[in-house]
Amino acid sequence: MKPHATCHLPPISPPTVFVVDDDPAVLKSLSRLLRSEGLIVAAFSSAREFLELFDPNLPGCLILDVAMPEMNGLELQQVLSAGGQELAVVFLTGHGEIPMSMGAIKDGAVDFLNKPVNDVDLLNAVHTAIERDRLRRQKDKNL
Repeated sequence: MKPHATCHLPPISPPTVFVVDDDPAVLKSLSRLLRSEGLIVAAFSSAREFLELFDPNLPGCLILDVAMPEMNGLELQQVLSAGGQELAVVFLTGHGEIPMSMGAIKDGAVDFLNKPVNDVDLLNAVHTAIERDRLRRQKDKNL
């Protein structure tokens, strides 16, 4: 009798919430909130730092501040999009305007929230973004 063959599938990485904000206090508080919900968090203090270290194969979503030096959040969203990265984005800003938020949503953002943000609203947006990313990856895998 032959032994049964075992199928070894590659491990599925749990989703990571990438947070990009130039304010250390915001990074710390968002990271604490997200980790308290059992989420994996990777925090970055600039768009450039994020781009240097980001692995597009990791599932998850991106919480992105709009107003940052060097490269703002909207520019980072465009860089990701131009590079074929479809990471689900939740914008978080203290400087939001309706035309800006409409443009970000039109370009694929899941949500556009103002600082200070309600924890429940942020967590709902993050879970929606993670689910959007999961569905996109599943669809891409089935193609």
